Amino acid sequence: MRDNMSVYELRDIDFERISRLVYEQCGINLHDGKRELVKARLSKRLREGNFTSFGDYYRYVVSDEGTDELISMIDSLSTNLTYFFREDSHFRKLSEVLPAMLSGARPGGSSAKPKIWSAGCSTGEEPYSIAMIVCECAEEFQSDIKIVATDISTRVLGLASKGIFSKEKLKNISPAMLRKYFQIGSGPYEGSFRIKKHVRGMVEFSRFNLMSTPPSNYVFDVIFCRNVLIYFDKETQAALVRRFYNCLQKGGYFFAGHSESLTGLDHEFKYIEPSIYRK
Repeated sequence: MRDNMSVYELRDIDFERISRLVYEQCGINLHDGKRELVKARLSKRLREGNFTSFGDYYRYVVSDEGTDELISMIDSLSTNLTYFFREDSHFRKLSEVLPAMLSGARPGGSSAKPKIWSAGCSTGEEPYSIAMIVCECAEEFQSDIKIVATDISTRVLGLASKGIFSKEKLKNISPAMLRKYFQIGSGPYEGSFRIKKHVRGMVEFSRFNLMSTPPSNYVFDVIFCRNVLIYFDKETQAALVRRFYNCLQKGGYFFAGHSESLTGLDHEFKYIEPSIYRK
């Protein structure tokens, strides 16, 4: 048994095995520049589980008994930096295209309720931002739109469903919207804000691995998958983009991150403007 102050050595073979396992499980490419991140984040898991080494830990997570710990390992290695209305030009564009969707004048001719997917939703800032845009554009139609938010991390999904955020995450929200959509925390939640119940109710959170085949009901009018593709290699990016294309209604929109581009990938999307594409 190791004490809680133990420093673990991450051998080359351990890093290679863990990196390969993470790639196989969720497509994230942990290149050598991520070595210290892997060591720092997983050392805590080793200490909490009283593992003697990274090799010992790896053998456990690939065993039948280690399924839950494998999920926790993926949680620990996922990067989840986000805030409300990040890359706000996307939300301006969403507000432009929403009225047509809600009026029934959708390019695909579908009569079903419009659906939006926040893929890689992290702690919920993105899907809640989408929900607020829906309310701002057509509050009377908010029950007519479905927002599905997914992530591979059960930890961040738990935080997202609670809808409690620090003031720092709200830096892009106007005072008027803050009053309209948030409750100010008190007591143990002093300094925090909670998204109001009717907004939380617009979002359906669930765990989904982007490497998996989406269920048959995953057909959307808009897909947000921003600042996620950058963690995958080109082959995986291309496969994901094809998957997103197939999950969109004809005329639907795909939003990537501002630091991401589909240039160099084999895809059928029509370019609209930087990081915004259409089927």
